[in-house]
Amino acid sequence: MDSYGAFARALAAKADGSKFKTFDWDKAAEIIVERGVTEASAGLSEDWEWTGGPIFENGKPVAEEDTYVYLTSIWATPELDINGELIDCWKYSEENTEAEYWPESALNKLADAKG
Repeated sequence: MDSYGAFARALAAKADGSKFKTFDWDKAAEIIVERGVTEASAGLSEDWEWTGGPIFENGKPVAEEDTYVYLTSIWATPELDINGELIDCWKYSEENTEAEYWPESALNKLADAKG
């Protein structure tokens, strides 16, 4: 989606009283563990070209400096991509702030699964 279209959608969503959606790293970790996957990406619905990127490769979290993801939106839905399957993966955020990249709670879920 082009920048003007995204901006227009954001303005319309704000006017409608929509809340921000932020990527849910803990849910993503749980899904990754449950499915035993080694590769996963994350991005915003309808805007993957500008917001998506790898978050898990070769069975490990991708370092923040080695990827680009923007995972908070008032109009688009944060998604997890596993083998081409897009899974809604978000929680409401009170502000337009992105969740910490691979927070400790999510990393612990991955580590606990490895034993």
